[in-house]
Amino acid sequence: MNEKAILEKYNINITNTKLLNTALTHSSYANENNTVSYERLEYLGDAVLEIVCSEYLFYNTDYPEGEMSRLRSLYVCENALYEYSKELNLDKYIYIGNGVGSPNKTIIADVFESLMAVIYIEHGLSEVKRLFNELIVPYIKRKEDFLMDYKSLLQEYVQTIKKTVTYNLISEDGPAHDRTFQTEVLIDGESYGVGTGNSKKESEQNAAKDAYIKMK
Repeated sequence: MNEKAILEKYNINITNTKLLNTALTHSSYANENNTVSYERLEYLGDAVLEIVCSEYLFYNTDYPEGEMSRLRSLYVCENALYEYSKELNLDKYIYIGNGVGSPNKTIIADVFESLMAVIYIEHGLSEVKRLFNELIVPYIKRKEDFLMDYKSLLQEYVQTIKKTVTYNLISEDGPAHDRTFQTEVLIDGESYGVGTGNSKKESEQNAAKDAYIKMK
């Protein structure tokens, strides 16, 4: 794999390939191959993201402390990091053990944090800020709510137009410890959205989000 391609879109070059590989290595793969996992880098990356997000909110809003804390939690939560990771195709580059299968949302979000640590170590905080501004700030400006209950929102909306919502599990794949579910949401029997997740609940939420955005 060409790990350096992860950040090409944002013109960030990582020369320390050993450190980059560590950032992409899950503990399951590390244990099987006697190497180091991303866990220490994840710890640093979490702190780096918090300071960058805190600084952005401090200088670009006039919100009180409580609201800034709420927004910071929202935009560095697991759901948010997972969404940012999609834009980097990060899941394709993660080294994971044979017994685990494919990386789930938590692993992908953790790797995003470890990647931020690598950028910080190699290029400093300024480059992390640049990536934050290009990748994450658009989500903040759109007021994307990564913790929103889309099932409830969809239910409330369809009630106003006197229709009914049902969820249909389309598929269930993967080993017992790492299942992937795909769910379809039907409104009066017509398909309006599809979602996937590592639990039925998550797949239903994602299906509801897909349908809600389309209908609104």
